[in-house]
Amino acid sequence: MTLSFFDQFMSPTFFGIPLMALALTLPWLLFPTPATRWLNNRLLTLQGWFINRFTHQLLMPLNLGGHKWAGILTSLMLFLISLNMLGLLPYTFTPTTQLSMNMGFAMPLWLATVLIGMRNQPTITLGHLLPEGTPTLLIPVLIVIETISVLIRPLALGVRLTANLTAGHLLIQLIATAAFVLLPLMPTVAILTGVLLFLLTILEVAVAMIQAYVFVLLLSLYLQDNV
Repeated sequence: MTLSFFDQFMSPTFFGIPLMALALTLPWLLFPTPATRWLNNRLLTLQGWFINRFTHQLLMPLNLGGHKWAGILTSLMLFLISLNMLGLLPYTFTPTTQLSMNMGFAMPLWLATVLIGMRNQPTITLGHLLPEGTPTLLIPVLIVIETISVLIRPLALGVRLTANLTAGHLLIQLIATAAFVLLPLMPTVAILTGVLLFLLTILEVAVAMIQAYVFVLLLSLYLQDNV
């Protein structure tokens, strides 16, 4: 029986335990915890340097009110990177290829940024729906367009992350299948296909990290408009 290429995006179970739950809890077990010693080891130092640089880069354009989101955004960044990278290992499952999970991250956080803007600065937040100097006849049309553009933001966040990871995983599986099929028939072409697969895997590692960063960066930009 030939399985579908999309079967890799289903959440399988192992001894009755859904791998989705395992993948969601595993990243927190992989990160080293700070020790009580005066001096940390190289891994903890590198982890602390990365978190500090990322937090500084992410919060630099935000006002002081947005700095309260440092813990949430940094934790989300590390969590998404871990899930995306773990999904590239054999016999693993990538939860971030599920649109429902990505929307579960995008929708509440986007809604929180909108509610913060409506509570703290309602005039400025509502003013974003109508650019300054708009002709009178275009005011109703622009308000509708800007409202749709604001409401579509969480969908764009979730679909972007899902589509990029799904496309990369499908392409890797297609090229790997072609390499196995061509190996007994045309070994030279199979070797070249394997080299292409290796390069594509490196590219997918970069995509996994970049997409997690883009997801959190866009959330910070939405927050910047409302604080």
